[in-house]
Amino acid sequence: MTTNDGAPSGSATPRNTGAARALLFVCTHNSARSQIAEGLARAMAPPGSRIWSAGTSPTQVHPMAIEVMKEIGLDLTTHRSRGLQEVPWNEADTVITLCGDADESCPAVSGRVRRLHWPLPDPAAASEASRLQAFRETRDELKWRVSALLPRGD
Repeated sequence: MTTNDGAPSGSATPRNTGAARALLFVCTHNSARSQIAEGLARAMAPPGSRIWSAGTSPTQVHPMAIEVMKEIGLDLTTHRSRGLQEVPWNEADTVITLCGDADESCPAVSGRVRRLHWPLPDPAAASEASRLQAFRETRDELKWRVSALLPRGD
């Protein structure tokens, strides 16, 4: 059994509750939500932060993820989908899963790692007529959530 943040109930292991400095965003295909989150975190994080995204079954970055990030001045054209084995996931202080499949197949992490689950709908699954708007809504929701994880300036 786990708590809302993924911690085992009744666990005495100290958990990381400070500002994130090494974030890993995980989703099944590492094509949309996790790529958007990585791009936003890289743009907002202070110098020295380490940011990665990966998928349990990576494919390719969705063109609409690239498009909606370009709308806010962020370039994902050099991003590529990566598998968990391609990133140093064991160095993360915060692991965020963005879909149910990734939450279930995410590797076991230390009890000192903050593990969050943000079950956002897959914007690529929206109807063709509403897909671009779904990507924008996902981007905007992730922007708010990612900013809450990062250290605040004084």
